[in-house]
Amino acid sequence: MADYYGQPQHTQHQFLQGAGQQPRSHQMVKAATAVTAGGSLLLLSGLTLAATVIALTIATPVLVIFSPVIVPAVITLFLLFSGFLASGGFGVAAISVLSWIYRYVTGKRPPGADQLEQARRKLATKAGEMKDKAQEFGQQHITGTHQT
Repeated sequence: MADYYGQPQHTQHQFLQGAGQQPRSHQMVKAATAVTAGGSLLLLSGLTLAATVIALTIATPVLVIFSPVIVPAVITLFLLFSGFLASGGFGVAAISVLSWIYRYVTGKRPPGADQLEQARRKLATKAGEMKDKAQEFGQQHITGTHQT
């Protein structure tokens, strides 16, 4: 079929032999690029490490001197932000609950209304049973005291 399109046929040995081969100049360019990129990144990591050590050396005495002021300030800021966050969360929860109640009262059947109705019916049934038991107990107690 290769002869039909005017291309010479290659044997399997010739095809596999030339598959992984690249020109020598292309390999050299790839190696030079890899060495340059790797060296640059290695240099940058070394500079970053040196800058971190120098900054830590300079900052440590300052942090030790000002720690009686910094630590309470950080604690105060943490409490302040967590208070605002909690307040916002409670506000969102309250608005969503009030919205659900409004939809329930207006008859729009919000999610969970069916479970609420089922729980209300169970409570009403149990309350009726308890009322009946209390009346029976009261009748037994009244008739029991009159018999004695």
